[in-house]
Amino acid sequence: MINFVDLWVYLSGSPLLWLTATIVAYIVADAISAACGRHPLANPVLMSVVFISAVLIISKTAFPSYFAGAQFIHFLLGPATVALAVPLYRHLPEVKRMFVPMIVALIVGSIISISSAVLLAKWLGLSKLATLALAPKSATAAIAMGVAEKIQGDPALTAVMVIMTGISGAIIVTPLMNLLRLKNYAARGFAAGLVSHGIGTARAFQVNPLAGTFAGIALGLNGVLTAILVPLLLPWLLG
Repeated sequence: MINFVDLWVYLSGSPLLWLTATIVAYIVADAISAACGRHPLANPVLMSVVFISAVLIISKTAFPSYFAGAQFIHFLLGPATVALAVPLYRHLPEVKRMFVPMIVALIVGSIISISSAVLLAKWLGLSKLATLALAPKSATAAIAMGVAEKIQGDPALTAVMVIMTGISGAIIVTPLMNLLRLKNYAARGFAAGLVSHGIGTARAFQVNPLAGTFAGIALGLNGVLTAILVPLLLPWLLG
């Protein structure tokens, strides 16, 4: 008879365990999402986080032990972002035609995203650490964590805020756009990528390829602009 406790102890010593667990969790979550007709609430990233968190709590596994195995997926975020250039090339005529509106939307959206987060945190009486963590929340995780470190915030707390922003944005974006009767998929996608970075971009691709393309553009541009604007705006917003 197999001793499952001994088996678990043996497997948990291998980094491949958590890499495999993460992949399996996402495959299961994605299958559930597909079965639900890609309903916004059936977000595969959210379900994957819940699944993995439950396993870590039940098994009493520390996050560093988990990340030692799952870090390969974290590494793939870079190549995945670069791969967004493929749909960009395919829809290059639409991108060129909407270049000026995109730049205007990017600047306005980035400033509002940063300012609203910081001012709302101040109004709610949050600590300075939490306020600094919220400032770059709409940039992709790697950039947001770098910005947080530069402004003397907590990169780990910022990473949590980024993930929460991405998941909530991915859930809200489709119902909100439908409510506003916005049918331009380029505009819908750009808004999703600007506010909800990678997770919002993944959701945009599920809805429409053109929306995903513009979400990917917004993701990249807003990351760069956020890194520039946050240090410039914070003295005014916190002062």
